[in-house]
Amino acid sequence: MQRFIFRHTQIVLGLLFLVLQTQCTAQSKTTMASKAPSEIIPAAARTAAYLPLLKGKNVAVFANQTSVVGNQHLVDVLKKAGVHISVIFGPEHGFRGNADAGENVTSNVDKETGITVVSLYGKKRKPSPEDVKGVDVLLFDIQDVGVRFYTYISSLQDYIEAAIQYNIPLIVLDRPNPNGFYVDGPVLEEPFKSFVGMQPVPVVYGMTIGEYAKMI
Repeated sequence: MQRFIFRHTQIVLGLLFLVLQTQCTAQSKTTMASKAPSEIIPAAARTAAYLPLLKGKNVAVFANQTSVVGNQHLVDVLKKAGVHISVIFGPEHGFRGNADAGENVTSNVDKETGITVVSLYGKKRKPSPEDVKGVDVLLFDIQDVGVRFYTYISSLQDYIEAAIQYNIPLIVLDRPNPNGFYVDGPVLEEPFKSFVGMQPVPVVYGMTIGEYAKMI
């Protein structure tokens, strides 16, 4: 059963690694243990918990069309809050989610925000030193589906490795796993590792993307 709690973790690499997880609210304290949560709040919506870490910083955002706070995109929410976004990184299907599966997505300037979008899908899977020049904080917020062969968790692993390589703090904003209530399927064997399966986990691995990040 997936857990909806708030946890901080620190890796002994000089790198701040923070996973802000989803929060659940129950109808009352007396029913907390006996009833399902009445509301699940994705970490991106918990702005009071992470905006103080972004104020006055140059921020790189790894996001796509699922990175929303209510009916607003996370990037718009951050801009309205006065956060300076230096660069946006996009996964498979692109930042706006309008590319087909496997389609080569080139880097571009987002028409709606005017911010440079660097594609991290295809031949280029990690930010280059030029991409993160002057960046103070890396932010990751993408809704996952909880199955091993979706590439978002592979992109997350590459993003974590880049954060370690460049010694830049990383914040992962967690979201619920729609398949987080069970684990099923064979565990990936090392010889078959690829971008559609990088870790020895079952096909359905039962973790949120934040918990997966902490496992990595």
